[in-house]
Amino acid sequence: MNIKKTNLLIEHFCLKDNLSSYDPYDIWKTKTGVNIKKLYFKNKFFGFLPATFLTLTDFYLVNKSRFLLKSQEYPIVRAQAGISLINLYLKTSNKEYLDFARKHLDWLLLNYSKNYSGLCWGTGFKIVINSKTVYDENSPFTTNTPYILEFFHAFYKITQEQTIRNAILSIYNFYEKDIIILKETDELMITSYGTFADRIVTNSVSYTMFAYSIFYQYMDNKPYIESKIKKLYNFICSVQQIDGSWIYAPYDENSFIDCFHSCFILKNLIKTSQVISLDNSNYIIDKGYSRIRESFYCKKTGLFNRFISQNKPSIVKYDLYDNSEVLNVAILLNDVKTINSLTDSIFINFIRENDIFSLIDLFGVRKNKNTLRWAVMPYLMTISKL
Repeated sequence: MNIKKTNLLIEHFCLKDNLSSYDPYDIWKTKTGVNIKKLYFKNKFFGFLPATFLTLTDFYLVNKSRFLLKSQEYPIVRAQAGISLINLYLKTSNKEYLDFARKHLDWLLLNYSKNYSGLCWGTGFKIVINSKTVYDENSPFTTNTPYILEFFHAFYKITQEQTIRNAILSIYNFYEKDIIILKETDELMITSYGTFADRIVTNSVSYTMFAYSIFYQYMDNKPYIESKIKKLYNFICSVQQIDGSWIYAPYDENSFIDCFHSCFILKNLIKTSQVISLDNSNYIIDKGYSRIRESFYCKKTGLFNRFISQNKPSIVKYDLYDNSEVLNVAILLNDVKTINSLTDSIFINFIRENDIFSLIDLFGVRKNKNTLRWAVMPYLMTISKL
C-alpha cells in the first residue's frame, strides 16, 4: 500500500464534519440488547439462547441494512481522526489537515461526560459488563479519555494555544479527583476503569499510566507524577505472565487473553517509557511483543487472530482491531518486516476501494463495513504514522 493511497483513504474518512457511523455494538445498545445482556450475566443458562439469537441476527440479518439501528458520534473517533490528520499535517504542512483537526477538537470540547471534576469522555452508550457492573451513557473511561488527551497534546505542541493547555489541565483534575485508586502500596498502584470501585483491568491501568506521562510534561509536581507512573508500571509488570502475555482482568478466573488488549498495554508501555525511565521496560516490552507474534499470527493469511484463550464462543475469525494494534506496536518498535507484511495483509483482507470492513467471520465473509469506532479509525490513525 503506497503513501498516496494511504493519505487518500485517511482523507476520505477524516475530512468530514460529521463522523457518525454504525457500530458492531449497535444492537447491544438497544433496550432489548441491554436486557438480554443483563439476563445472560444473571443466568447464563436462560440467557444463552437469546444472546446467541441476537448475535446471529446482527451478524447475518441486519449487518448490511442496519435496520432499526442508529448511527452515532463517538469521542474516540473524533480524537483518532484528529491525530490522523495531525500526522498528515506534520508530513505535508497542508493546513487543511490542521484546520479539520481543529474541527474535531472543537467537537470534543463541546461533547464530554458531564458532572465530573474535569474534562473526560466515554463511549456514549450504556454498557453491561456483568450482573453487578453497568455503565451509563455518560460514564467516562480511563480507556477512552487518553485518546482525546493525546490528541490535545499533539495539537498543543503545534499551536501552543492556551485553551488547549487548559483543557489538558482539566483532564488532569478528572484523573486526580474522579478515578479511584483500588489498591496502593509502596511499590504498586491499581486504578479503576471508570469512576467508581469497579474492576481491575490491566490495559485500563496502562492507559492511566500513559495519561500521566502526558501530564508529566505540563505539571510542576513531577516527582509525584513520576512516582504514580512507576507504581502503575509495577502493577502491569506484576501481572505479566511468564510467557509474556497479559490476562485482560488478571484476578478474574473467567477472563481471557486477546490480541488487541495486549497491544494496548504494549503501546502504552512504549510511549510512557519514551517520557519516563521505567526499570527493565525493554525486557517487559520485548517479552510481550514476542508472545503476540508467536501466538496470534497466522502464516496462511498474514493476519493476527483474536484470542489465545477465550471465555465465550465467537464467530469472529479475524478482526481489524487486532491487526491495527499489532501494526501500531510494530511501528512504535520499528519492526520493518512486520510493518511491511501486515500492511499488505490488512489491505488485501479488509479493504475494498474506499470501504473498510472491521471483521472476517468463520466463513471468511467480511462484516461491519465502515464502522468507525470499531475499528476503521484506529486503523487509519495507525497508517497515518507510516
